[in-house]
Amino acid sequence: MRDFDLTGLLSSKEEVGFTAFDVARQEIERICNSHPDVATFRTIGRSEEGRELYGIVLGNGPLHVSLLAGAHSDEPVGPETLRLLVTRLLTRRKEFEPLLSCFTFIVVPHVNPDGEARNRDWIAKWPDVEAFLGGVFREPPGRDLEFGYPAMRPENASVSAFLKLFAPFALHASLHGMAFSEGAMLLINRRWSFRTQLLRDRFATAVRNEGLGLHDHNRKGEKGFFYIEPGFTTTPEGEAMRQYFRSKKDERTAGLFHDSSMEYVEKLGGDPLCLVTELPLFVIPGNGSGSGIPARYLAFQQQLPELKSRVQSGERITRDIETFGIRPLELNKAIRLQLVALSCGLIEVFEESGT
Repeated sequence: MRDFDLTGLLSSKEEVGFTAFDVARQEIERICNSHPDVATFRTIGRSEEGRELYGIVLGNGPLHVSLLAGAHSDEPVGPETLRLLVTRLLTRRKEFEPLLSCFTFIVVPHVNPDGEARNRDWIAKWPDVEAFLGGVFREPPGRDLEFGYPAMRPENASVSAFLKLFAPFALHASLHGMAFSEGAMLLINRRWSFRTQLLRDRFATAVRNEGLGLHDHNRKGEKGFFYIEPGFTTTPEGEAMRQYFRSKKDERTAGLFHDSSMEYVEKLGGDPLCLVTELPLFVIPGNGSGSGIPARYLAFQQQLPELKSRVQSGERITRDIETFGIRPLELNKAIRLQLVALSCGLIEVFEESGT
């Protein structure tokens, strides 16, 4: 087994913050241009509001890996993770030369810069939970970029065309998050779910080592989320979403869901392992019962609309926050766990390939 541990890119004691889209783009372009033999920066299109969409080709290896982040605009940890991944792999390229010779990374660090702009106020005030509840924005179905492939929005069309140039892929990861949860989750496409016990064990151990639990939620196949074990379900699918709403005689909502990025990459050929990371912005401590029912999280979700309304009307909700024990997940830990998930995926496909 090769050592593809990416967590070494970020010290457990290092303080990090969120980097604005334009600043991150400039930093990434500059460092890619300084390493033209192993990295290429490409403008791949424009967002609906005219912001530049860009991608990076990093490495020279035979196994192709696609990495996306930012699809949901209220999930800023993924783009920060991919910014750090690209910049630090290049600044420390001698140390990670085996990785860059085994894999070629096709990276779109942020597929949704317009969404980030709408959430800029609370991101700047992170980790203020009331600022988050008072200003958070998330795209509804029909605007949701994760379920917009290949061409629902200009962003989807640009990313699809870029990925297609490098298909097929051994690994695809779409970095996501949850606003609130009892812990970490990792979603795995169904074609790989029975092959990934070691991957799941490695990820679960890393989560525990960071002082976090697993979010254990058995949704019993609803919307394509099939339970694997505590902390792990299958990846969501546009087709499953469409079937779910059709079963409720809601054809209009069903028609709003296109394919997910995972489905799109699978249709490009090969047998890619697809991962979706789900790390919380805010942790609601659970009881770790292993029952598949995150009781405290579900109780909080019932109160969430009222809490948002109260915050938006200027009311403080300090007592409610204390009642549920809500605390932010440190950005350092969230990024490290995103990197753990990617490391586990790289190990899995490398071993599967026999390279």
